[in-house]
Formats: sequence, C-alpha cells, structure tokens
Amino acid sequence: MAFDIGMIKKVYQNMVERVDKAREITGKPLTLSEKILYSHLWEGNATKAFTRGKDYVDFAPDRIACQDATAQMALLQFMQAGKLKVAVPTTVHCDHLIQAKSGAATDLKSALDTSSEVFDFLGSVSNKYGIGFWKPGAGIIHQVVLENYAFPGGMMIGTDSHTVNAGGLGMVAIGVGGADAVDVMAGMAWELKFPKLIGIKLTGKLSGWTAPKDVILKVAGILTVKGGTGAIVEYFGEGAQSMSCTGKGTICNMGAEIGATTSTFGYDASMERYLKATDRADVAEAANEVKDYLTGDAEVYANPEKYFDQVIEINLSELKPQINGPFSPDLATTVGEMNEKATKNGWPLDVEWGLIGSCTNSSYEDLSRAASIAKQATDKGLVTKAEFGINPGSEQVRFTAERDGILKAFEDLDATIFTNACGPCIGQWARYNDPKNAPKNSIVHSFNRNFSKRADGNPNTHAFVTSPEMVAAIAISGRLDFNPLTDTLTNKNGEQVKLDEPTGWELPPKGFDVKDNGFEAPIADGSGINISVSETSDRIQLLTPFKPWDGKNILGAPLLIKAFGKCTTDHISMAGPWLKYRGHLDNISNNCLIGAVNAFGKETNKVLNQLTGEYDAVPAVARAYKAKNIQSVVVGDHNYGEGSSREHAAMEPRHLNVIAVIVKSFARIHETNLKKQGMLGLTFANEADYDLIQEKDKFNFIDLMEFAPGKELTVEIEHADSSKDVVKLNHTYNAAQIEWFRYGSALNLIKSLQK
Repeated sequence: MAFDIGMIKKVYQNMVERVDKAREITGKPLTLSEKILYSHLWEGNATKAFTRGKDYVDFAPDRIACQDATAQMALLQFMQAGKLKVAVPTTVHCDHLIQAKSGAATDLKSALDTSSEVFDFLGSVSNKYGIGFWKPGAGIIHQVVLENYAFPGGMMIGTDSHTVNAGGLGMVAIGVGGADAVDVMAGMAWELKFPKLIGIKLTGKLSGWTAPKDVILKVAGILTVKGGTGAIVEYFGEGAQSMSCTGKGTICNMGAEIGATTSTFGYDASMERYLKATDRADVAEAANEVKDYLTGDAEVYANPEKYFDQVIEINLSELKPQINGPFSPDLATTVGEMNEKATKNGWPLDVEWGLIGSCTNSSYEDLSRAASIAKQATDKGLVTKAEFGINPGSEQVRFTAERDGILKAFEDLDATIFTNACGPCIGQWARYNDPKNAPKNSIVHSFNRNFSKRADGNPNTHAFVTSPEMVAAIAISGRLDFNPLTDTLTNKNGEQVKLDEPTGWELPPKGFDVKDNGFEAPIADGSGINISVSETSDRIQLLTPFKPWDGKNILGAPLLIKAFGKCTTDHISMAGPWLKYRGHLDNISNNCLIGAVNAFGKETNKVLNQLTGEYDAVPAVARAYKAKNIQSVVVGDHNYGEGSSREHAAMEPRHLNVIAVIVKSFARIHETNLKKQGMLGLTFANEADYDLIQEKDKFNFIDLMEFAPGKELTVEIEHADSSKDVVKLNHTYNAAQIEWFRYGSALNLIKSLQK
C-alpha cells in the first residue's frame, strides 16, 4: 500500500473540478503541465488565466523531499519557524554523505563513523517534526521517491535540483532551495513564476543500443544548458508511451541540465505497471479513475504548436546513441563520431573508469541492460580495459538485482559495487589522494553532470555522459571512440568478437524484494524530543538570523569577484569533501566562490582585497570586508548558478556580507535562493556593461530606496581613477520578494508573522 494514499485520493478528488474550471477560465484545452499547475493553486479553483513567464503564482505542493546535504540547512531553518510539525508529507534521505572508495560495506561503515553526528541530528529532527527518515544506505533520494512517493498528477518540491526525476511518474516535481521547502513545511504557499511550456513530441520507438538517456542527451544538445530555463518540458506521442516509467524518469532527471523548471510525461500503461510492481496498486486504481485528467488534452497533442511555446520532434526510431561532454552536459556527440572530435580537441581516448548509477540511471532496468553487456564480455572472453563502478539506486533495487544475478555479471568483471548512494556523481569519490595534481584522463558515466572536477576533484578528468549500456561497452573496450554498433574487440584468445545489442527487463520478472528498505517512520507526537547542538561542533551550527536592510541606499560596496565564464553552484559552493560542512554555515563559507575563475588574472580563489591592496582567497577577502561591516558585490556571466539547488551557494555569500550578485543571466533556482536569503539578484540591462567592471571598482546603489516591482535599479560604478559609469540593472522581484530583502531573508519575514 502506498504512503499517504489519503492525500493522493484527495488530490484526485479536487483535480476534476479544478481542471474543468481552468479550462473554462482559459478557454482552451490544457497541457498536462497546466492541469497539474492549475489543480495545485493555493487559492483553490482558478479565477484567472496566468501569463506564462510573467505571473508569479502561489501553489500548494503535495509533498517535500530533502537529501541529507541540503536537509541540514533546511531543517535548521525550519526549527526557527515556530511550528510543531510539518504541514505536508516530508521525507529526508541520507544519500550524499557516503563517500565511494572501497565498496559498499566498508564505505557505509566509514560514513556512519564520520557523519554520525549529522545523521543523528537529521533523524532526531525528522522524528520530532513528523518527517519520514531514510537511513544511510537506503538509496538515492530520487530513486526512492520514484519507488515510494511519486504519483501521477501530483506536485512536489525537493531540496535537490534532480527532484524533477519524479516527472517520470507524471508529476510536476521541482527542485528548490531549503528556504522554499521551509515555507511549505510551515504551511505557507510556494511561489513560482508561471512556467513557459516546451513540448517534445516523440515518435517511433527505441531499439538496439539507443536508450532513454539518449533522448535527453539529444535534447540537451538542441536546447543547451540554459534553453529550458523558466519552462516545463512536456513529452508526448507514441514514442513517449512506448518507454518504461524509469526510462521516463531518466529523461526528466536530466531536464535539470537544460535549466528546465521540470519535465513530465502523461500517465500511461508503463506508469500503471510500475506503480503495481512497487506495491502501489491502490495509487494505480485511483489514477485510472481520473486518467483523462492525468495527461494533456487530445487537441493539445494533435496541434502542439498552438499550445506550447516551443515544440521539438524526435523520431526515436532514427535516434542514435549519444555521448555528451566533456565539462558540459550539452556538448553532444553521436556515437561513431567521437574519434574526430576528440582528436581535434585533445580529449584522451583511453578511458580509465566506467561508472553506472546515480539518481539518473540506477533502476532495475538500467542495471539489467548494462549487465547484459557485462555478461557478454565474460562469455566472449573479453578482458575489461577500464575499471567499473556501480551505484544501485535503492536497497530494493540492489537486493533484487543481487537476487537475480545482475550484480554478479559486474562482479565477474571485478567491478566495485558501491553503496546505494550518490557517490562519484556528486564528487563523493576517493579516487585520488591529490586530485588537484592528478593526470589528464577520460571517464564515462551514466550520471547527469560532468562539470570540471565534479566527480573526482581532478580538473584534468574529462567526464562523458552516456547511457548505462554504452558505459559498459566503452569501459570494456577502454576506448572513448568505441562504437559497439560497428566495431569489434579482440578477446583473450586473439579472436575478433562483436557485442550484441543490450537486453534487459523493464521490471523484475520475479517482482521486487527487499529485507530492510531503510525507512524509519516518525513517532506520532515528537513534541517531547529535544534537539541539542554542541557549540563546539564543526558539522552542525544553529543559525543566526541575517540582518534586515537598513532602508538606505548601499554605497561604496567593493567588488569581491568578477566571475569569468561558466560559474555553476559547484564553482560557488563545491561539494565533495565540503559536504561534511553543509550543516555549519560558517565553516562551509570557507569554500565560497573558490572555484570561480576571476576575470582579472584568470585564476581561481585569488582576488584583490581593496583594503590592503593584496591578493587573497575569496572567502578571506570577504571576511575582511565583513569584519569592517562592509558589504561587497559579486559580478557574473550567463546562466550564473546553474546546476544544483544547493542554497549554500546563496547563504555563503550572504553570510560573508555579499549584498548583491549582478550577472548577465541567472539559473532559475539560484536566483530564487538569492532572493530568499535577502540578497539582490540583478541582471545587466545591457549585457555589454559586464565589460565595464574593473578590479578596484566600488558600487553605489543610488536608488535602492525606490526598489519596486518592474522598476530598474541604477548602480553607479566608481573606478580607481575616479571615473564613473552609471549602469541600469533589471530584476524580477515582486512585492512579496522585495519584503524578503527588506526583512533580511524570507525566513525573517515568516518569523515576524508568527508574532
């Protein structure tokens, strides 16, 4: 039986009336995305049609999911909200703080030893406030959510950018910062700009070596890392219906890499099969009763150009396997064309590691298809040239895969089976003792991101993203340019052999099984639980509210750093070894912007201290300004803050007294996170003004006292030679968000309303 079945049935009861009313108000057929959005309005039934990409709308999500790294800060904030219990079903999943090194058993024990304080804190807070708790080793948050909580037509938010994975089961699931989650936990509305809609029509059917992963790799190549910003991507067509539910999840998962608000698919037979296979026949039965409301209207899909802002069509029968990378998930190459491109760009063709897993591709189907390739290697006498690493998505998947001999196929090739956790995908991989000075190399993986240094901390690692079955083939061959559709390999007998097409199972033929799934339900009344945090802890630190704005124009704010080129949340707040400080704001602020490239000198973590005239690390310079009560400014390029939902990338600069981030354009989640923490997230009205910024500049916000929705702000830039430039800045703040700035943060405003 499903978790929260009563809540799910209530959603379906409301959905019919609310969708019918939305059709009446808008006067048109509705996409699936619109049906879910309009049926989750905070106000109930729609009273107006919302303008895509313009109107800010209050929503009422059905549930929240948090992973352990971001849950720490989210729960620390919720503890300040004055509530006895979370207002909507919420779960915490311990998957980020487990480092991959030796194998599952050893690595999990090590994580329990080194992070017990954090796990105990999360477990206790969860128990106190009515939050479901998934223990370390239970699995990766998004796979566990898909197996247990996702349901067609629902809306959820999560403190991880890949929350969007649940779109594979027909949800609108959106990654947010912890402060957004706290609003909903506290029983308040969640605000989102009404998204634009991108429709992707899938025709034909996948076959052979082509997998669902290739769909999103192809889409990423078309739309780029920012092409989906501000939009929901909705997949439809015969090709969509022909794919498995977990395959759909893979596609939605990597929608985060094109900047999409989320991605989703309409309810179909594959979702019904998956729900029943994961012991949720009650959800399937409830969904079947309203199934017409759980997909787009027929007229929408028949004439998509009339109802979507952009339409892309992909013929799955013609789609070829893709390999994307290195250093950006949208740099697409069709298998068979890699040799020329890699040779031209100096990418190492020898592959050292093949990694399968992560929240993107760790389902039973993924492992079974990749295992069919691994088994061929053994049967055909091939010796694997690269090392193998496997991260199962959940204990349920791992237990079932072990029972069915799938893991043995990898172990026969000396693969390392890591814990059911994120591991290398998020930089939790002890591959090198000294990653900064490690050699140039290539790896292939089935993950979602491949930014520089992300997997192993080595800036010289060229990481390429592809499907699990292609990872297996390339790892066996040891060559990045290996094309299993045409190429042969030499086995240990000197014979030329060719790999057959992968095979696998959508769902386990003998059903899923598990002994201990790792779930701990909260007690009914947690009011008697006391949460204590040691003042000397270097892992957990209670939060001190940020200071509110004093109502005056901000003058003389020095430039902290002008970031050059790509500046993701990994550049702003690195993961990997820094994950252990995610619950301690002051300690983790020592990694603030250390990965960003300074436009002056093109080095990382080296900026000018305008007080001393000397160069120092970014956090050190920011702390020097803060010690003098000086607020500073960060300047950035396009799509600033792309990647993870981690709000630490906003909280760290805020903690270090950065008051404004001025860029050419923002990634959606990061812009919201800056607003939530009481900062100014601004964009150049004229992008060319980025080039005006000099190393010794100071910023005067001369009309901040007139801060208002839709009104440009003006900043006067003082250069070292006493000359000045006056620059216009755009913003997307509405009246409520300006109040966040006035109060010093959204949380400060929430607390004021409790008085």
